[in-house]
Amino acid sequence: MIQRPTRLRRRRSRIQAFTLVEMLLVLVILAVLTGGRFLGAQNLINIVRQVSVIAILAIGMLMVILNGGIDLSVGSTVGLSGVIAGSLLEGWRIPILDVFAYPAVWVVVVLSLGVGVLVGYVNGVLVARLKVAPFIATLGMLYVARGIALLITNGTPFSKLRGEDALGNTGFLIIFKSSPLGLPMAVWVMILFAIIFAIVLSRTPFGRWLYATGSNERAAELSGVPVKKVQTRIYVLSGLCAAAVGLLLTGDLSSATPAAGEFFELNAIAAVVIGGAALSGGRGTIRGTLIGAFVIGFLVDGLVLVGVSQFWQQIIKGAVIIIAVALDQFQQTIQKRRAVRRIGAPESTLSEPKSTPPSKSSEEGPLADNTVTR
Repeated sequence: MIQRPTRLRRRRSRIQAFTLVEMLLVLVILAVLTGGRFLGAQNLINIVRQVSVIAILAIGMLMVILNGGIDLSVGSTVGLSGVIAGSLLEGWRIPILDVFAYPAVWVVVVLSLGVGVLVGYVNGVLVARLKVAPFIATLGMLYVARGIALLITNGTPFSKLRGEDALGNTGFLIIFKSSPLGLPMAVWVMILFAIIFAIVLSRTPFGRWLYATGSNERAAELSGVPVKKVQTRIYVLSGLCAAAVGLLLTGDLSSATPAAGEFFELNAIAAVVIGGAALSGGRGTIRGTLIGAFVIGFLVDGLVLVGVSQFWQQIIKGAVIIIAVALDQFQQTIQKRRAVRRIGAPESTLSEPKSTPPSKSSEEGPLADNTVTR
């Protein structure tokens, strides 16, 4: 039977969230000190738009990392799903019939999301069924997905995405380039995904199974958890999140390019790690992942406003990731020592029986009582 998180785990997650909020506030203060442009409405909207893309990918990446895995193919999946959407909107040529098909927008969205699900399913089968290491399986799929995107486009982007009324395929840019209530569509998708995945992790058996398999896969399997199904589903969810990002980027840029999503997997992993998740699995929250994504977004935007070179931006971003992980590990070590000192040490000291010297008869052996006296 899988139990809910203990009081110590809930307290630990609250401390991690508080630490991340402090880091976020420090970044905001530093950015504000660099100039008033940071708090401009347009600049904040641009930051939130960039952060939402990272956050959606990071939510899917969190599901994989909670299981102790990794998904390096999400960036290529972003490019592939966007290319599929662009090719369908421009017209998909059917070689056998020598005709072009122009599907409706909802069909384009479903098929593009289905491509991400398919990539995730292949990753899940490789990891769960064939026991391929997650790093190797997803690294290979990174090249496969990117190669398929290049083959479809022949290296050139699709830019005719508006469709035609006569063909009934208009509305893609109207949907994905819109800004309901002044916020980009990507922000609303991020909020929707965050709510859904937070409920899944905290309120459903699947969420408890995921934490259990990440903490101890063998014990979870002995407890009746369908470990292989869980591993397959998390990669499917990661692929779904990547495909959603591909659609959002295609709509935002008004073009579909096979190079879209390059190195996005690194930003997603960084957001999850900064958010307090353990790469070994079993620890991490949606709230922390979102804060980690915002930390990266605010950091990059603040460095750009200051005028820091792009090369130094990479160095500073890497240093922030290392410092965040080091502080988290240091915090975990302190908490473990306090728990041992508060619970383990006093009980062991009090419960240890006092040693008594052996009796003379026991030292002399069984023949001591049989001595002959005169």
